[in-house]
Amino acid sequence: MLPASPRIAIVLMSALGDVILGVPVATALRRAFPGARLTWVVQRGPDAVVRASPHVDDVVLFDRRGGLAGYQAIGRTLSARRLDVVLDLQVALKAGLVTWLSRAPLRVGVDRHRSRDANVLFTTHQLPPAPRAHMADQHQEFLQFLGVAPGPLAYDLVVPSSARVWADQVIGNDDRPVVAVVLASSHPDKNWMPDRLAAVCVALARDFGARAVLCGATSPTEVEARARITGACRMLPERDRPIDALGSGIPNLMGLLSRAALVISPDTGPLHLAGALGRPVVGLYATTNPKWVGPYRHSADLLVDRYGEPGEEYLSSSRRRPGRMPRITVDDVLERVDRWRARVEPVARPLTASAAG
Repeated sequence: MLPASPRIAIVLMSALGDVILGVPVATALRRAFPGARLTWVVQRGPDAVVRASPHVDDVVLFDRRGGLAGYQAIGRTLSARRLDVVLDLQVALKAGLVTWLSRAPLRVGVDRHRSRDANVLFTTHQLPPAPRAHMADQHQEFLQFLGVAPGPLAYDLVVPSSARVWADQVIGNDDRPVVAVVLASSHPDKNWMPDRLAAVCVALARDFGARAVLCGATSPTEVEARARITGACRMLPERDRPIDALGSGIPNLMGLLSRAALVISPDTGPLHLAGALGRPVVGLYATTNPKWVGPYRHSADLLVDRYGEPGEEYLSSSRRRPGRMPRITVDDVLERVDRWRARVEPVARPLTASAAG
């Protein structure tokens, strides 16, 4: 039994998409325990999303590059907080070590069947065994373990005002629908081909009256994809060419996605960030299982799923299936864009307005 105002820590440090899917846990904990002190242990980068949650009181940064000294330091930091409970949402060795070093009397992790990296050795209590399911559903099991009644899934992220201003400057006064196109994941086998992304960007301008904005970081993969896309789009009038917003950083990306009427993305963090901000998403899935790591409870009709074979039941499969992204065609994506347009066309103008955090 937890006290009325418990001291709770969430350990979910990376990757960006997983951290975003964990945000509703903080929202639900705040709803159940208004007087709680909520701490989140996270790595730099995804911490921008955690800081955008009004329900997290303290953000503790973990730097794995600090080695043994880094673990010792974070152990001292967490143990000094005299935590009542730690929720280890990340099934990984580093998260297990941080959970154990917290010295909290109640340290909750997944069951042995779903554990890896000896994660169960670092927790005092484990979730009841359950089949593998979507990561967001697994996160919700931690709430059930604490006796928190299920409620509406809520992210409540607050987009920084500076990020909204930046996005307005990047997009300008263009009143056409803005379509954010996420170029790549950090895992090459999840990326779609740049020439097909370019064909989509051309069609967005010519056939849908929309303006593409290229989103992502500045990795060599993304820089190369940008060059190929911009090269293919030189045939378009300048006002129709994609806007380059690579390297914006996560806070500004939040502002940009909040301006988007639609997002097109492979399986990567910005896809889940768009969903958390209430944006419709055309998710491109063939390497990873969308039933496990796809958009959660939104945009199901816009998903392009080429992961499984016809008639295959693959709900619990976490295995990557590389080499399948070429199965996704340009027509597949444009059909989803057309489906989105048919659904929102009567209210297209409001969707392009800046989201209010």
